[in-house]
Amino acid sequence: MRLYKCWFCSSTIYPGHGVAFIRNDATIFRFCRSKCHKNFKMKRNPRKLPWTKAFRTTRGKEMAMDSTFDFERKRNVPIRYNRDIVEATLRAIKKIDEVRVARAKRFYANRMKAFRKMDRAKEEEEIRKNIELIAGPASLQREIIAQTQRVTDELHENEKPRKTTARAAEARRMNEDDDDDDFLFFLYSVIAAV
Repeated sequence: MRLYKCWFCSSTIYPGHGVAFIRNDATIFRFCRSKCHKNFKMKRNPRKLPWTKAFRTTRGKEMAMDSTFDFERKRNVPIRYNRDIVEATLRAIKKIDEVRVARAKRFYANRMKAFRKMDRAKEEEEIRKNIELIAGPASLQREIIAQTQRVTDELHENEKPRKTTARAAEARRMNEDDDDDDFLFFLYSVIAAV
């Protein structure tokens, strides 16, 4: 069973699939589907279409040069059948496939390192801009309580100290405590509504 590569997009063509176009000079062009065949007839360059393998390799998105690609090349030298050679070849094909997959993963990981750093910076900037959307109710409550504490501290600082008797001072303190309790009750009800 021979598997061919599409001339246009470099995908695999399985037996019974695809189209073969033979030019007047006896050059055979095999295509995996009519999309590739039509693009070839329209004289489009596969290196300029993003969905082809040629585009991806020229842009550095896939491996272009690797020793494992040499094993895929077509060999026109006939070899006499030998069972040992066939077994060794099948074992070698499996090993070469594993190596190719591992190298492709490594290539992809190295290519994505720069993008991860850029994405991380973008995400951090987005978080900094919209922190109020992320902040939970507990942090909002803490902020509101801290602001009200600052306001009450400023109000207490602005009051002038009066010279009065101990009994009048105690009554004033009791009255202020009641006012603070009412104010805090109001704040908690606002926070609960949020």
